[in-house]
Amino acid sequence: MLMEANGLVKITRRNHMAQGDIDAKSKSDFGELDPWTAWAYKPRTISLLLIGTCILVWASGALDPESTASKDIVSSVKRGVWAMIAVFLAYSLLQAPSTVLIRPHPAIWRLVHGMAVVYLVALTFLLFQNRDDARQFMKYLHPDLGVELPERSYGADCRIYVPDNPKSRFINVYETLFDEFVLAHIFGWWGKAIMIRNQPLLWVLSVGFELMELTFRHMLPNFNECWWDSIILDILICNWFGICAGMRTVRYFDGKTYEWVGISRQPNIIGKVKRTLGQFTPARWDKDEWHPLLGPWRFIQVLCLCVVFMTVELNTFFLKFCLWIPPRNPLIVYRLVLWWLIAIPTIREYNTYLQDREPVKKVGAFCWISLAICIVELLICVKFGHGLFPHPMPPWLITFWTTVGMALVVFLLVWSSHIHRVVMKKRL
Repeated sequence: MLMEANGLVKITRRNHMAQGDIDAKSKSDFGELDPWTAWAYKPRTISLLLIGTCILVWASGALDPESTASKDIVSSVKRGVWAMIAVFLAYSLLQAPSTVLIRPHPAIWRLVHGMAVVYLVALTFLLFQNRDDARQFMKYLHPDLGVELPERSYGADCRIYVPDNPKSRFINVYETLFDEFVLAHIFGWWGKAIMIRNQPLLWVLSVGFELMELTFRHMLPNFNECWWDSIILDILICNWFGICAGMRTVRYFDGKTYEWVGISRQPNIIGKVKRTLGQFTPARWDKDEWHPLLGPWRFIQVLCLCVVFMTVELNTFFLKFCLWIPPRNPLIVYRLVLWWLIAIPTIREYNTYLQDREPVKKVGAFCWISLAICIVELLICVKFGHGLFPHPMPPWLITFWTTVGMALVVFLLVWSSHIHRVVMKKRL
């Protein structure tokens, strides 16, 4: 027993020393020793709890109930829900698990984690409603919602040259070029390139989503695009430009030398401003090693990443259609920004998970909650989509995807069998 106790003490001390090394490394990355930023990395949870309590007392009218009394029950419920969310986000800011990202501050990513949990809980509530109630519930989030959307198809007239149009003979091309989704395409793929940092994988996602549009165009009118819109404008112009700009950004940060010096030690005002702005850039630029051809299991893992990515994008369009949310509504922008914030640490955690050589490992908190949100969004689309899509999938599409699935299974089986034979020969 004494030997076991001594061994336990040694292991505990070793773990504390290892944790100390990690903390020391994190402190050097944060610039905690710099006197101008040291205050931001010291825990003040009790002080913030007391400040938060004072704000809660003032906002709730706990000491003077008559001053905050409201005859409108809807307003009272809204204030209560927003206060509930604020309290949870404050807790997440202070106590939620940290991720692999440390810039601009770990608390920022803890806050994002809290926002993801709130979104997941709200989606779960929405899942337990019926479609009509869910559509009317959206009015509480934005007053313009709850109204049926007009159908919009991009493939009604695929002529490039329209000689009889009084406005312009190239009216179809003009309206497509100046659609609100063009800039969204470019900036979206720029952001994806910065997150994934692998050009072949980005092109797989680009072509894959166009195939998803082709697959579900019998269900969603705005997926019914002209061939030149899908191939030339989307893939060869918007996606290409976004991917190239994103990869140039990746190469710029990858080629930099990262020697972080505290703000107080900068020689002039310009240096201090640059160092302050630098706090919102990566502390170091880790190279992502996806290596999908490393083996069958790695291929499946990278394929799962692509499937989740495309599912999240498809959910955007199906949620808009099922819940009657127009494309220019702010809720669409809020969701995309939130998903972008969630995806940044998720990709880092998942790539770290793939590169980890430990026999026992698990995905990070952001990976888990991203997958959970994706699944609940998909369930909402499936539940609320019943009866909205009367047209069946064309037989040729069923044949195509069945053939692709069978070919993929055969490919993985042959690949695994070949690796097994090679390993057995080496053992002999």
